[in-house]
Amino acid sequence: MFKLRSDFKPTGDQPQAIKKLVFGVKNGLKNQVLLGVTGSGKTFTMANVIENLQIPTLIISHNKTLAGQLYQEFRQFFPDNGVSYFVSYYDYYQPEAYIPQTDTYIEKEAQINELIDKLRLQTTTNILTRNDVIVVASVSCLYNIGSPREYGNFILDLKINQTFDYQKISYRLAQLQYEKSEFDFKRGSFRIRGNYLDIYPAYEDFGYRVYFDSQITTIKKFDPLTGKEDNLNYKSLIIYPAKHYLTSPNIFKKVELKIREDLKKEVEELKKMGKNLEAERLTRRVNHDLEMIKEVGYVNGIENYSRYFDGRQPGEPPYTLIDYFQEAYGNNFLVFIDESHITVPQLRGMYAGDYSRKKVLIDFGFRLKAAFDNRPLTFDEFYQKLSYIIYVSATPDEWELIQTKKQFINQQKKLALKNYFGLAEQLIRPTGIPDPEVILRPAKDEVPDLIKEIETAVKKNNKVLITTLTKIIAEDLTEYLREKKIRAEYLHSDIETLARSDILENLRKGRYDVLIGINLLREGLDLPEVSLVAILDGDKEGFLRSKTALIQTMGRAARNVQGKVIIYADEITLAIKEAVKEIERRRKFQLAYNKSHQIIPQTVYKPIREKIIEKEEDSFLFYDKKKTDKIDNFLNKINKESLTPYDKKKLIKKLAQEMKKQAENLNFEMAIKIREKIKEIKSY
Repeated sequence: MFKLRSDFKPTGDQPQAIKKLVFGVKNGLKNQVLLGVTGSGKTFTMANVIENLQIPTLIISHNKTLAGQLYQEFRQFFPDNGVSYFVSYYDYYQPEAYIPQTDTYIEKEAQINELIDKLRLQTTTNILTRNDVIVVASVSCLYNIGSPREYGNFILDLKINQTFDYQKISYRLAQLQYEKSEFDFKRGSFRIRGNYLDIYPAYEDFGYRVYFDSQITTIKKFDPLTGKEDNLNYKSLIIYPAKHYLTSPNIFKKVELKIREDLKKEVEELKKMGKNLEAERLTRRVNHDLEMIKEVGYVNGIENYSRYFDGRQPGEPPYTLIDYFQEAYGNNFLVFIDESHITVPQLRGMYAGDYSRKKVLIDFGFRLKAAFDNRPLTFDEFYQKLSYIIYVSATPDEWELIQTKKQFINQQKKLALKNYFGLAEQLIRPTGIPDPEVILRPAKDEVPDLIKEIETAVKKNNKVLITTLTKIIAEDLTEYLREKKIRAEYLHSDIETLARSDILENLRKGRYDVLIGINLLREGLDLPEVSLVAILDGDKEGFLRSKTALIQTMGRAARNVQGKVIIYADEITLAIKEAVKEIERRRKFQLAYNKSHQIIPQTVYKPIREKIIEKEEDSFLFYDKKKTDKIDNFLNKINKESLTPYDKKKLIKKLAQEMKKQAENLNFEMAIKIREKIKEIKSY
């Protein structure tokens, strides 16, 4: 099923790592560790393991940026297979919450990225319809997305020569959460034109055109933008839902009775505690939600009732992406946990934070207790669902290593596995580049010294990464360097998902010379143009300056033959000592390997891959305090009379985004101007 396409073959110590990991899975090892130094080709090793084992695979990353990079790499390695991308689809997300101290209710507010939503739906559809699937996911894969069995049951099945009943078909599409739209034909919509029906699946980049008279005569794919059809005729067509959360009309009456029964009990409990206001609040909320679900099959916050629709008992784990894998493949799938020293603790902490927020909402009558069951998996639930796990990291945590050792308590198993204990090391880089030289310098006058180093690197056409402790420092340092005519940009968690990838791409393309960030610069970023990594405030001990964090940060300079690391610190902490010692140990081993194999280190510049998602170019969406007059000019040139309904809707959406950006940057005057223009367009 899986065919790896690459111009390279495994080299260095990649072959032995691949052989061990494949051997471990085939011999039933649940836990294995791939300890690979930065730049040693861990991703290529993972790809070779998948090809050797020929089983579906889930790869979990701890943030969207790295998940995006992995997705691009695996899509390139396996162009003919179902490589999918599953991350949180929110560009902005404010969860529902209540603050009792100030009596403040915060309604759930989210800005969904429709293109990422498409990729999520494409992921679940791929899992249920094909075997050659590789999914690259963020930790959001542990969150509730509804039952895979229910999702798989909600389909529209069309076949050639089938009787065409438009009323039944349109009703079914509405049940699948598709919208009828004559003007704004977009993903998740359908329209009727003469003797054909157009359907634009929520998970595809193309539409389907169904020709009919009294029966379905022809089914074709077409480009929704140009309307051009392909040359193939399809005998059948299956349309999957446009949303993961769906409610079956057949079970709604039964579910409604159970919800109302629980509502009655919980209202009585609140009243016994003297919480009459909370009881009234809960009654109004649940009645409103049930009416909405009955009328349109959906309501904002429907996931809080998912336990009823899924048929789960209180406390039972929710359905997640893992359940889709189990539904399709049983236990025969592989899970890689990338950068496991970060990802595993993140997976562990997700449940507790969600529970504490829900408890307040339930205590004060905003939600039924069933909301507790709309949650991420606990780590133990997640761990029990998996059969084969490979933890991938340059600095695996003690927990991962202990799990591998636990498997070998039985002496007979040791002998059977030929003294392999679940740890595969990969210390040699295919490029021959050793770990970077580490230089320690005092923090006093660190910025003037850093500027000199940046200028030296830029003259050699190299790039620089600088890691700071806070977002404010990253932003302030960026502004300072720009004043010094240095092309700098910052990168941190406030940057939108897709914009982060754009910033990294622009660094590689030469638009910036310096990138400044916090922990986003540590794990997994593949930037061979970077020759210098500077660590500011290296002696401020804590999570971001631990031994593990320092080693990971230093590794960003290990893809360039001129790579070096400068740590600015007034005190040499234990973490710095241990990190430098480990880097020097590896460097010594690598240099000895190069000498014995007559390898000359060389920087390999990888091609810049296509973007995960091609965003629409916005003609006016920008923020520049010195050029706000350009926005004024654009607003003044808008001709309301010439706008089609589709253009009007599209323009309002773009203006709303720009208004939000201006407000976030405290440019309230411009935000108000845009708001007034939106009102003017809507009222026309």
